[in-house]
Amino acid sequence: MREVERSAPSVEEAVEAALLELGISEQEAVVDVVQEPRGGFLGVGSQEAVVRVRAQPEREAEEEPAEETLEEQGDLAADFVEELLERMGVPASVELSLEERTMYVEITPAGDDDVGLLIGRRGQTLEAVQELARTLVSRRTGERCRVVVDVEGYRRRQRSRLVAHARDVAQRVKRTGREDELEPMTAFERKIVHDAVATVVGVETISRGEDPERRVVVRPKR
Repeated sequence: MREVERSAPSVEEAVEAALLELGISEQEAVVDVVQEPRGGFLGVGSQEAVVRVRAQPEREAEEEPAEETLEEQGDLAADFVEELLERMGVPASVELSLEERTMYVEITPAGDDDVGLLIGRRGQTLEAVQELARTLVSRRTGERCRVVVDVEGYRRRQRSRLVAHARDVAQRVKRTGREDELEPMTAFERKIVHDAVATVVGVETISRGEDPERRVVVRPKR
């Protein structure tokens, strides 16, 4: 069974690179986090994330985490987020919600100005908080983190918008036979696009460029 190991500043980026090389979606893969990234807030650090990814055996579904596991991970992430918000001086409520086998840690700031502060430009601050929470949960539990940190539904809306846009682009590429390069995206956004396009027969995706200008390219399948 083919297996690849890749490193990147974040687990999401390392997984993205490995999935692209294997030509599979995350739902078709088994992902092992070999090494967590180490560093400070907003990506400052000297150790990259390392992941090992392989395709699942034929007809073998990825084992879904138990609800108790998701609740444990959610509690750990929520405690971390609450402490972080307190240190930042941002008054907000933090609640857990389980949707489609994903545990969301939902942040609702008391003030409208704090919503933009926590999300950041193109979601970069929220992505940094997500990475910190994910790292803490993985280290405490020894398991892959299944928690998504969100601010007033930003990631849910972002996912829905990106999935719809990616599928529209994929259908256009399939119809015209010409590749289409999307706007620069974060690793989180690119992974959503890769998975959405993977559901359309006859097209594929690659990533092109370097962060923060890294883009997804949708092209006819070769």
